[in-house]
Amino acid sequence: MAALTERGQTLAVAESLTGGLVAGVLTAIPGASRCFRGSVTAYATELKSLVLGVDGALLATRGAVDADVARQMARGVRRVLGADWGIATTGVAGPDPQDGQPVGTVYVAVTGPGGEGKVRRLTLHGDRDRIRRDSVTAVVDLLLSELTENARAKDTEHHGGI
Repeated sequence: MAALTERGQTLAVAESLTGGLVAGVLTAIPGASRCFRGSVTAYATELKSLVLGVDGALLATRGAVDADVARQMARGVRRVLGADWGIATTGVAGPDPQDGQPVGTVYVAVTGPGGEGKVRRLTLHGDRDRIRRDSVTAVVDLLLSELTENARAKDTEHHGGI
């Protein structure tokens, strides 16, 4: 959160399988209110479309556990909550497979002010609680990676190369 605060940028979160855990972890950090805009827990598939703007045809053909769905969730929450950065989680925590995907299949996504962002596919192991906790860690790590990469790109841009 310090990296966002230093830049004067904000963050919004779209969650499915994590059910609010990402927002809980982020808001536990003192000073989070300086950069955290809020979150949308779109647990039901249709809410991903209705609230976050995920393409309904994509959801109908591929289901909610998909890289493009995660990417669109991250973009959608940025738009809906007016944030510079958006992160998203979608996947299968168990106990049963979903949308033809096995338990432990998770997609985490980040999108920022200047680009496409990134999506990471995870194959996680453990019980439902472990999969959800590991998903939180993965999406926060992906955000930090993008913030670091974004900062390096700006530094290179301002200083004429490497």
